[in-house]
Parts: sequence; C-alpha cells; structure tokens
Amino acid sequence: MIGIVLAAGRGERLRPITLTRPKVMVELAGRPLLGYTLEALRAVGIKRAILVVNYMEEAIRAWLGDGKSLGLEVSYVRQPKLAGTADAISTAVEEVGDEEALVIYGDLLITEEALRAVVEEHSRHRPEATVAGVEVEEPSQFGMLKVEDGWLREIVEKPVGWEGPPLANAGIYVLTPEALARMREGKPSPRGELEATTALQGMANEGDTVRVAEIRPEDWLDVGRPWDVLEANARALARMEPRVLGDVELGATLNGPVFVAEGARIRSGAYVEGPAYIGPGADIGPNCYIRPSTSIGRGARIGNACEIKNSLIMEGTHIGHLSYVGDSIIGAYCNLGAGTITANLRFDKANVRMVVKGERLDTGRRKLGVIMGDHVQTGVGVLTMPGVRIWPRCWIGPNIVVEKDITEEGRFILLKQDLLEKEVPRSP
Repeated sequence: MIGIVLAAGRGERLRPITLTRPKVMVELAGRPLLGYTLEALRAVGIKRAILVVNYMEEAIRAWLGDGKSLGLEVSYVRQPKLAGTADAISTAVEEVGDEEALVIYGDLLITEEALRAVVEEHSRHRPEATVAGVEVEEPSQFGMLKVEDGWLREIVEKPVGWEGPPLANAGIYVLTPEALARMREGKPSPRGELEATTALQGMANEGDTVRVAEIRPEDWLDVGRPWDVLEANARALARMEPRVLGDVELGATLNGPVFVAEGARIRSGAYVEGPAYIGPGADIGPNCYIRPSTSIGRGARIGNACEIKNSLIMEGTHIGHLSYVGDSIIGAYCNLGAGTITANLRFDKANVRMVVKGERLDTGRRKLGVIMGDHVQTGVGVLTMPGVRIWPRCWIGPNIVVEKDITEEGRFILLKQDLLEKEVPRSP
C-alpha cells in the first residue's frame, strides 16, 4: 500500500498564515503539520508516500526532500491546476501503479490510530474503497455520511438541519486500483472541480462497495480555519515528549511538560508552564510568563514582563517587553512594540467571530486573539481586538486600536483614520 498526501491547495481559509507558506508547512510544536501525517503513515507500515503539490511546493520539497530523514521514500507529482480532490488523486495514479493507496487530505492532524482503524476495516471487508468517518459537532461544515450496516449509502455536502448520526467524511480513504481509476468519473462540482466524494458516491450507488471505518474524534482534526491551528497546536503539545536540551538559568521555572530545544535560553525569572515548546535558539525572559499550550519558534525572543498564553509564535519573532499575547497566532519575523496587547475576550463574553473567505463565522471560541501574518511590526501601545486578522508586512503605528481586519499586504497604519478610510503609502 502506498500513501498519497494531497498537499496542493492554497489554504485560503487559513489566510493570512498561508499567504507565505503552504498549509501543510504550518508548524505545530516545532514540526510542520505534514510531519505528523507522514509519521502516522510510517507507523502503520507505509514505506512510500506520494505528495501531490502545487502551491508553494518549493517549501515542501526543501523541508522534506526525499523523505529519508523521516524513514520514508517520498516522491512528488504536481497537480497542474487546482481542480478538485479527485483530480489531485488522479494526478498520482501512474505513480501508484497496481497497488492500493491510502489517501489523506493534507490539512488534517491525525494519529496512527486513525489510519490503523481505516486500514484494518478495509482489510477485513475488501471493498472497492473505504472511507473514514468521524463524529463532528457542526454537520453543516462537512460532508456527512449516511451509512447502513457499515456501508456507505450517501454523502450529503454541508447539510442544514442534519438529523442523522453526526458522522462526517474525515478525508481519509483506502482506494483499490479500480477505485483510483474511477476518480475522474462524474460531473464537476458547481465550482467546476472533480471531487473525490462524487466518485465515491457513484461507487456507493452500486451497492455494498464503499466501506465506512469510524475513527475517534480525538485522533482527527480538520485544520481548515485559523482557530483550528490553535487547537491543533494544543493537541500536538499534549502528545509531545518533554525534554530540556537548551540552557535554563538559575531562577527560571519549568512547570509541567516543557520541551526546550538545543540552543534555546530560558533566563532567570521566566516561568514556563507546560505543555509548551521552546524552539532552537529561542530566548525567553527574564521575568516573563509562558502559559500552557504555547509554541515559540526557532530564534524567537520573548522579553521582560511579557505574558504569552495558548499561542503560536513563529520563527524569528520579537516580543520585547510589556506585552500580552493570548489565544493568538503571530507569524514569522514580526516585531511587537512595547505594550502591544492582543485582546482575546469580548465584553459581552459571546463567541468571537472571524471573517473567513468573506464570510463572518462563529469560531465557537470565547477567547480568540489576533491572527497575524509574517513580518508585521507594531508600535508602542498597539491594541488588537478579538478575532482580527493582519496581512503580512503591515506596519502599525503607536497607540492604534485595530478593530477590523487589515487585508492588504504592506499597509502602513499611522492613525486610526488611515485604517478606516484610506491607505498611506510606505516610503521606499
């Protein structure tokens, strides 16, 4: 059996994070999302994996190479045009040959237990295809499965008022060569794309041909929206093995499972509460507080009197002093001026809402801060309101309250009216 990982997409729902990296390269607890997928494939006995790539594929190839560092043989196929999941799978068919394929959507955080359950169900029943199903809380956000005696009968895309069992298509399939050949069957979706679910529905219409393997919700997460990245980071940290390889000064405190990478420095007076990850060369403290479920990337700097809580701080970012970052994602090589505050709780305590692909959605989270792209700079005393997004390379002047998304790269915000009414050109 060969693994196929669909890693070609632009990850538009994850913007601004994916404006500067492919979604499979978003780091969780110091490792790209793709690393967890490939580790799970290897754990269930897969020795060869095919990555279907397109968007920013150079970043994937540069990190992974031939896969030998992860104990796999990895090859790449390029999906020329992003034309749907069935089209992506079909791109890899010639590489698969006459073997079966374990297909995984690239924006999933999964465990080996999830993959093992699907592979074992397929081995027991030998169907044409096996689909993973997982219980979800929001059926309207997924393709829902109608199942009879373990066999797929119907896939209903994002239903409103779903009354059946809350079993969603988990984006994990085992496909026989016959099923792989049928991926190009069926009409394009309203978006003009060939979807794997259309081909699977065609097979299911023929009777007991598509098996459903139910996996546990704790073994699967769809990392499709910015706040899902925070949940994925928390799960990755919970599975992390704590180690101290860097320098922890006298007077610094590590409480709970904390990973301190080689070359990192925890200065006196810093209090780090796990689970937490401190990346290579990161510099923490003195006298700061790193709260649980926080990952701090390679070469990042967290200085005096800062508090970081349940957040993902990416590579090379500098948060010098007197700042608070809560329930937020801060991109790579950002520089937050003194007293930068990320508000993460609404006054009315209602769930935070965020715009995703032009639609304002309920995130389901009472606490959610800022989602900030790479190379953003803030002046002294900047305040971001809950759930705002800031595109890469923006500069925000002192004492600005960011109440709405900044969705143009390179904006230079000097005054509040600049944000609300006009764009100020940046000097060369």
